[in-house]
Amino acid sequence: MSNDIILQISNRIKEKRKEGMITLQQLAENVGVTKGLISQIENNRTVPSLTVLLSIIKSLNIDLNDFFDKLDTSENTGPVIIKANQHQPIEKEYTKGTFYYRITSFKHQGKLIDIVLYKQDKNARKGYVSTQAHEFNYMIKGKAEYTIDRIKYVIEEGDSFYYDARKPHLSKCLSDDAYEMLVIYFFDEQ
Repeated sequence: MSNDIILQISNRIKEKRKEGMITLQQLAENVGVTKGLISQIENNRTVPSLTVLLSIIKSLNIDLNDFFDKLDTSENTGPVIIKANQHQPIEKEYTKGTFYYRITSFKHQGKLIDIVLYKQDKNARKGYVSTQAHEFNYMIKGKAEYTIDRIKYVIEEGDSFYYDARKPHLSKCLSDDAYEMLVIYFFDEQ
C-alpha cells in the first residue's frame, strides 16, 4: 500500500465497504451523499470533508481508532520500485472496455500525484468525465481521439498532452487494439 495517507483512506473505505457487502448506493444513502461522491472518494478522485469522512466511518460501523490505527504514516526516504504485478486495478467510470491500473500515488509539495496506466478498447462505451485534477498523458501504444471543450484532438503513440481535467472530456479509441496511456493526475492542494 502506498504511503500516501489520502490513498490509504480511500482504499480502506472501499475495503471495509466491500467486506461488509455494502453497495455504493447503500453507503451513500446512509451518509446522505450521492453514490457518485462515494465512488470518487473510494477511487481517490476527491477528498471527503471531515464531516463526510466521519459519517462514512460511522456508517461502516468501524471504530474511529481502528480505522486510523492501521494507516501507515511513515516517510519513505529511498527510491520506490513498483513491479508490474503490483499495479492495482481501480474502478473509475462506469464504462465497459476501460481499464485503470494504479502504479503509485504520493504527495509532492502538498499536492497529490496519482500515476495510472489507462487502457481503452476500440468498442468501449464511455461518456464525458471530469476529474478534480490536471492531467499529463503520454500515449504508450495505439491512437485515440480526445474531445476537450468540444475540440477534438488525435493522440498517437509517443504523443503527450497536459490539460485541466476538471473540464468535461471524452476519449475514443481509434486503433484496432486497445490504446494504452500513462496518466499522471496532479490534484489541487488538500
